[in-house]
Amino acid sequence: MKAILNNYRQSPRKMRLVAGVVKGKTVAQARTMLSLLPKSATVPLKKLLESAVSNAKENQKILEPDALVITDFRVDPGVVLKRSMPRAHGSAYQILKRTSKISLVLEEPRKS
Repeated sequence: MKAILNNYRQSPRKMRLVAGVVKGKTVAQARTMLSLLPKSATVPLKKLLESAVSNAKENQKILEPDALVITDFRVDPGVVLKRSMPRAHGSAYQILKRTSKISLVLEEPRKS
């Protein structure tokens, strides 16, 4: 079960802080962690998690999605928007507005 979010307007560095916390956890644990963390990156990641759970219910017919485990949570750099800031003596500095590509993979827990 997979969900992808492309070109989200927040830097990958900030998104990875939150993604690293919930990787390897179950869906139920990840939901509670994302609701308690005081970071702005939790909002799109929680939405992406719900999308992956919905995909698991609809496409794979999984009855108990809270037991699924987050096996892969990747945050890669997306498109970089380049802007300029006027500076003294007619020069300009470049401002990089970074975006993130986020992919989330859920799998059933392995029984040993």
